[in-house]
Amino acid sequence: MRGEANPEVCVIGLGYIGLPTAAVIARSGCRVTGIDVSQQVVDTINRGEIHIEEVDLDGLVRGVVQRGLLRASIEIAPADVFVIAVPTPFEKDGNHTPDISSVIAAATSLAAVLKKGDCVILESTSPVGTTEALRDRLADLRPDLAMPGLGGGTPDVAIAYCPERVLPGRILEELTNNDRSIGGITPRCAREALAFYKLFVRGTCVTTDARSAEMTKLVENAYRDVNIAFANELSMIADRMGLDVWEVIRLANRHPRVNILQPGPGVGGHCIAVDPWFIIHGAPEESRLIRTAREVNDAKMRHVLARATALIEANPGLLVACLGLAFKADIDDFRESPARFIAVTLARRFGERIRIVEPFAGDLPAEFAGTGATLVDLDTVLETCGVLIVLVDHKLFRVVPGEQRSGAVIYDTRGIWTDTESAVGPPKLRVAG
Repeated sequence: MRGEANPEVCVIGLGYIGLPTAAVIARSGCRVTGIDVSQQVVDTINRGEIHIEEVDLDGLVRGVVQRGLLRASIEIAPADVFVIAVPTPFEKDGNHTPDISSVIAAATSLAAVLKKGDCVILESTSPVGTTEALRDRLADLRPDLAMPGLGGGTPDVAIAYCPERVLPGRILEELTNNDRSIGGITPRCAREALAFYKLFVRGTCVTTDARSAEMTKLVENAYRDVNIAFANELSMIADRMGLDVWEVIRLANRHPRVNILQPGPGVGGHCIAVDPWFIIHGAPEESRLIRTAREVNDAKMRHVLARATALIEANPGLLVACLGLAFKADIDDFRESPARFIAVTLARRFGERIRIVEPFAGDLPAEFAGTGATLVDLDTVLETCGVLIVLVDHKLFRVVPGEQRSGAVIYDTRGIWTDTESAVGPPKLRVAG
């Protein structure tokens, strides 16, 4: 993209990160082609509509599509800049082995249209070394192009890694305003990618090498996981000791150098619940604290499930409401969600007694089929359910008046109803879960 003021851009992967990224780039004046394997996703975007929930994304996509700056396709398109934003899940081996096959598949597809002067940027959260693996795949498929870091001379293309750093519900704002770490295979690659990001990023863009940028993204999420694990472990300790963990944390955080996070039913999402395993996989003997944090957060999910099960069994005549399925508040993303796991496990055990409230779902996920559980609105469960299990702190749940839930048996794993006494644990104790 050397010398290009408004390069042609191809974004591969139009999911929770790819579509907002494509729309923000298009808003800067670049013509963007978004690539996805789903024809339904492609057709939806080309109508100016969206297939995911994100604040203000619908209006932005509609606008850039109408202006001819964004179109979607299932076929790879030539471009000056290629941005890869595809999933990087685990392999199905039970060992949390990173699966970068979608990244390599994206490299394979774009190799056919790659030309001298192009810039390829990987944004998918990836194990250290993935950008180099992408480069090696391109080198195998396009021996006519000189790749960075292989041999001498000036490379024909630039290859870099630049992870997103966004919060669901604030993605458009944070794509634009957050700082970015841009890691190039070579310093020249980093500078090429930097010139591209300056077109639409207001935050500070810092250049580094690709492997450091890959590790930085993993470290950011592992740091969060470790801190959440402390809060979740503290909540289980408080439960054993008959203490109100919310009160303990509130008082401890009055210390000027203490900032304990809030516990919950576990950790979900495609970042914090997944990325630490990429570090563990790369350095299993050295990542003992990171591994323990992952185990603590998974244990918290099982702890909540056990407490909820005991509560339901202790109240056999009451209908049960599970409030929330998303992995965090006020989004429609259920990936790796502890709330989803807990709710479906309870549904499989207690069947028709279970009611689910999830304001960001039109239907229950497929795994609820045959359980007898039903998706209902909040007013219905407040009128009919005697047991309320809070799994997600959606704003809709936070504003329920105390009098509307005063007669229910409540298990609040998010600490959103501070005026309610829990039926789990000692009198006047709200249990964290």
